Amino acid sequence: MIETDILIAGGGIAGMSAAARFAADGHQIVIVDPAPVDIGEGTDLRTTAFLEPGIETLKKAGVWDAIKPTGAELRVMRIVDAGGTERTPRETADFDGAETKNGFFGWNVSNKAARVALMARLGELDNVDFRFSTTVTAFKSTSRYGEATLSDGQTVRAKIVVAADGRNSSLRDMAGIKYKRWAYDQSALVFVVTHNDPHDNISTEIHRTGGPLTLVPMPDLDGKPCSSVVWMVPASRVDALNAMTDEALSAEITHDTMNLFGPLTVASPRAVWPMISQVPSRLIAARLALIAESAHVVPPIGAQGLNMSLHDIETLAELMAKAKLHNEDIGATPLLKSYERRQLPKTVMRVGGIDLLNRASMFEPKTLRDLRYAGLTAINRIGPLRKLAIKVGVGK
Repeated sequence: MIETDILIAGGGIAGMSAAARFAADGHQIVIVDPAPVDIGEGTDLRTTAFLEPGIETLKKAGVWDAIKPTGAELRVMRIVDAGGTERTPRETADFDGAETKNGFFGWNVSNKAARVALMARLGELDNVDFRFSTTVTAFKSTSRYGEATLSDGQTVRAKIVVAADGRNSSLRDMAGIKYKRWAYDQSALVFVVTHNDPHDNISTEIHRTGGPLTLVPMPDLDGKPCSSVVWMVPASRVDALNAMTDEALSAEITHDTMNLFGPLTVASPRAVWPMISQVPSRLIAARLALIAESAHVVPPIGAQGLNMSLHDIETLAELMAKAKLHNEDIGATPLLKSYERRQLPKTVMRVGGIDLLNRASMFEPKTLRDLRYAGLTAINRIGPLRKLAIKVGVGK
């Protein structure tokens, strides 16, 4: 029998961030993940834009100083509407980090680099026990603890169990928490490009039809400016794009970006991710809290996904730190209900908002594209709307 303060199921970026953040407050942590020990390796080409206040959470976790040098600053968030008759920009809205409290929006970091930094941090902590190639196979709760059976046959008793085990969360299902999931006729093609023109630390999101085409700054690659690409297209198109040679795909994305960066060159393998949204009916059960993709899944618009997860983590960390200070139970029902009251309305609202933005980005009829154009123009040129957009964009 293993006894601990917190059991975290899921050792992805969110799960490891939670472990580091909770450990910083002195809690004893057991974290399990089905992946083998070389979790920092692999072919995950995705990047994550870490925004404030998520960066502050990573600072408290003692890991931001290691993550930051591996990424590129996001100084400007640029939205380009190209939904007119011709494939050309008709409205460009630049939201400058200088308009925010911190002077920047965030930093774009490869998922691999973030995992390596988090792994190194957890390896330094005596109060974190990371168990690889391990999953939770059964879960039950009592008035005093949550009890989980692990795939290696051991049993863990924890004051609170945190489900960070993804969109298909086993723990969520074991707790009987229902969820709503809906799919889009849309996939994201993810890869890396180099280009001749510098990105100037500007993240560019282009809207025409089918979904946004986003280029996010990365550190230079082989001496050339480099960006990560998230190209959201109708499912009927993604297979054709993915089947192209690097040369043909380079020409296609140069065309679709309207040569804004000059000629683009594909510089990595590709990955395809079908787009879904998902939200649960609850975020808690007895001795259990959902965070990250067990609690919400959204299309990659506005870099909201992992930053929503870091918000979950910070809210839970603050509640548990306050309970610990007063020698109270960190997994008690009142604490869990406080977590749900704070996070569930925000989660539902943000998932719904991103869903609407994604559907707007997919518009095919010109009348609807013109409506989207009018909305972007208003946000860009009307001061209060602009300030609200910036506030929402950084996750406030």
